[in-house]
Amino acid sequence: MRIDIVAVHRLGRSVEAELARDYASRASVQGRSLALGPVEIIEVEGRKSGKAAEGEAILAAVGEGAWLVACDEHGAVHPSRAFSERLCRLRDAGERRVVFVIGGADGLSDAVKAAARETLAFGPQTWPHALARAMLAEQVYRACAIAAGTPYHRD
Repeated sequence: MRIDIVAVHRLGRSVEAELARDYASRASVQGRSLALGPVEIIEVEGRKSGKAAEGEAILAAVGEGAWLVACDEHGAVHPSRAFSERLCRLRDAGERRVVFVIGGADGLSDAVKAAARETLAFGPQTWPHALARAMLAEQVYRACAIAAGTPYHRD
């Protein structure tokens, strides 16, 4: 099952971008034998500024047939083991692609939220969008490590 993180704005060579790419790469390697991955980070830009334009760019990158998860402050909060189990259940149910979307500074458009099958929050704190990518990529890697039974995650 392919796992994509679609995020608004290009981070270039920032520390956060490198960290997110590193965790996505680790998740791809760890998840390969579990049919979890590859894990890719897709950066999009709206042709105009604002949530509506960003939403159009996000939905174009997602395409058809993906299980869309909107990262939103009002979403569900899952412990790491439950997050891993959720990804494995989606894989076992035959989902071919799961896409997590992270909006810009003003959040996700109503169109993206309406298209999402579920929402996910990173907790009650406010996080910079660049750091949210790295945090999400790390949780995907952790989910793969938990599913593989490695000692990376400690309860």
